[in-house]
Amino acid sequence: MSEPADQAQALGAAALDAVNAGLAAGQVRIGEATVALMQALARSPHAGRQARALLAELASVAAGTSGVTAARGDLRFADPAWQGNPLYRRLGQAYLATAAAVTAAVDQAGLDWRRAAQARFAADIIVSAAAPTNTLPGNPAALRRAVDTSGRSLLRGIGNLAADARAGLRTPRQVDSRPFSLGRNIGATPGAVVFRNEVVEIIQYAPATPSVRTVPLLIVWSLINRFYILDLTPGRSFIEHAVGQGLTVFVTSWRNPGRQHAGWDLDTYAAALSEAMEAVREITGSADIGTMGLCAGGQLLAALLAVQARRGDDRVRYACFGVSQLDLSVPSPAGLAFSPPVPRLARAGTSIAGLVDGRDIAAVFSWLRPNELVWNYWVNNYLMGQDPPAFDILAWNADSTRLPGALQRQLLTMAERNLLAEPGGMTLLGTDVDLAATSADTYVVGAETDHLVPWRGAYLTTQLLGGDATFVLSGGGHIQHLVNPPGNPKARYRTGPAPGPDPDAWAAEATMHPGSWWDHWAGWVHARSGPLRRARRTPGSRRHPAGEPAPGRYVRDG
Repeated sequence: MSEPADQAQALGAAALDAVNAGLAAGQVRIGEATVALMQALARSPHAGRQARALLAELASVAAGTSGVTAARGDLRFADPAWQGNPLYRRLGQAYLATAAAVTAAVDQAGLDWRRAAQARFAADIIVSAAAPTNTLPGNPAALRRAVDTSGRSLLRGIGNLAADARAGLRTPRQVDSRPFSLGRNIGATPGAVVFRNEVVEIIQYAPATPSVRTVPLLIVWSLINRFYILDLTPGRSFIEHAVGQGLTVFVTSWRNPGRQHAGWDLDTYAAALSEAMEAVREITGSADIGTMGLCAGGQLLAALLAVQARRGDDRVRYACFGVSQLDLSVPSPAGLAFSPPVPRLARAGTSIAGLVDGRDIAAVFSWLRPNELVWNYWVNNYLMGQDPPAFDILAWNADSTRLPGALQRQLLTMAERNLLAEPGGMTLLGTDVDLAATSADTYVVGAETDHLVPWRGAYLTTQLLGGDATFVLSGGGHIQHLVNPPGNPKARYRTGPAPGPDPDAWAAEATMHPGSWWDHWAGWVHARSGPLRRARRTPGSRRHPAGEPAPGRYVRDG
């Protein structure tokens, strides 16, 4: 294709394919979400009046008298042509007025939260896809660039689109990962693999201080994605910071399952984690260990702690939980994934395929925020013909893993029925799970703008587990708060009284602090980690000798 019009037509057709792929990703079916959207529009009060108001506004747009403007920070309409060119100004105002009307109708429909989440999901995707900026004729900046480069930007855009299609990506590439190399400039904190079974590797990090606390810390990373977001780049690594606080730090690196591991379930992971805990005790010579569970790793850790408590096993002295939702009764944007018939379809899909492709999981998360995580890169990569930025967090996000079908089906059932929050609602390793049976002190972190684990949902963890609970509310989102080193002038966190049943009551009494929650967390952990002793410079033990250097083998599994 040599003509810009032909290239634009090709990009437009590919856009439809991208939308369809995104909507189907992770077996989230747009049909059900669209039904919810139609239901919301039909039930919205004063629908007739809203329609008439929209028609009146569109008439004002056509007459050039409308005052509709893009929201502050909406970079899609930042080009001067959206204000200075009468045609583009009217096109942008018509789109913005229509999008606002659809969004308002959904918000006013009075649906239950799961149905409302489905409706918003469909509305967000449809509204974002309809933006004129997603097409070459409707994007003045892309047109100008095509002229300035004599069409070379369009040729590069076609090349980028073809490369993403060959790579099997469900959404446009979000990052240039080439500058990042595991063990060199990401995942580079010194350490070694000291334990490996079929399911998990345990990495022990080299001490950075002359003395360390006697109680070691085992970080239980999520069962989805790779652990090195906790060890991103020097100066922005949570693991590096924890080691620098005089802690002996271990972390789980879960194996990326293949088709032969499709039967791995929660029992598989819990047994592997229990074995790893015993290895940490043996290596350090400590009868007790501290733990930290993050995301889905927090769910696994909490369930295992409940089982250990029922068996009289008190080896865990404390447990920290970061953006990990144990009680799923709090509405979240991801709630649509647990509304019928999605769980049924997802279970059927993995029963056939055996695994959940991590690219599908990543695509679902991207389509929860389509303007920011899909169409932004569509315009940059394909219409503007530019490479995506080189950004360490996005490089990690693009390094997806798989999930065993058996585990996925269990996690769906847990979420659908909120089983982890129900005493005896589920079993693990043959024992009923009752989180209240635990006695370890807990440190729970939520994030203010988390779009996956709403902070009020994270807060409810304090009401489920035994022992004394501390809650901290960090600024930032799901991943931002994990990459939140001290010294960031924008960082903040809140601490408050002993958490009661009402998260908003806690927030009303909380105190805002500048800086990162990492330092507050370190002080809490130090108080529960025993006295100092001289740090051992050699990782591992005779029974569990140090193997290959961090970040290990499993993190590199394709």
